[in-house]
Amino acid sequence: MASAVIPCPSCGTKNRVPSVAAGRPRCATCHRDLPWIVDVADRDFDAAVDTDRLVLVDLWAPWCGPCKVVAPILETLSRDFAGDVKVVKVDVDQSPITAQRFSAASIPTLIFLRGGGVVDRLVGAQPEHVLRERVKMLLAHADSPPN
Repeated sequence: MASAVIPCPSCGTKNRVPSVAAGRPRCATCHRDLPWIVDVADRDFDAAVDTDRLVLVDLWAPWCGPCKVVAPILETLSRDFAGDVKVVKVDVDQSPITAQRFSAASIPTLIFLRGGGVVDRLVGAQPEHVLRERVKMLLAHADSPPN
């Protein structure tokens, strides 16, 4: 399984964060929650979203202008909601099975998962305040069962 090196927002220590893991990633030095943002492909997708955290799946492509606008917003949200949200980025050109699974006819398509089920979906680039409020609302309703 792939992993990313994420600098801790609190102390700056570089930490290896796996795309697939139970629990939540924490800094090896200061033990604070780390942003959990990973790139996965079709073969790793199911394992990557198998977590009790809210998962925000970003179906994107490198040539997509609106996707490039959303990417830094997702990085910010992964830092601001560290420990509560896992961002899983899926390049639709490299992972057509996952794109088809979620009927991603337009990108970016953002799928929110909890317990393996879809709890919300947004299509198109959204401003930060819209995505932030959506995440807050979904976290506040964490006890609601997935659709």
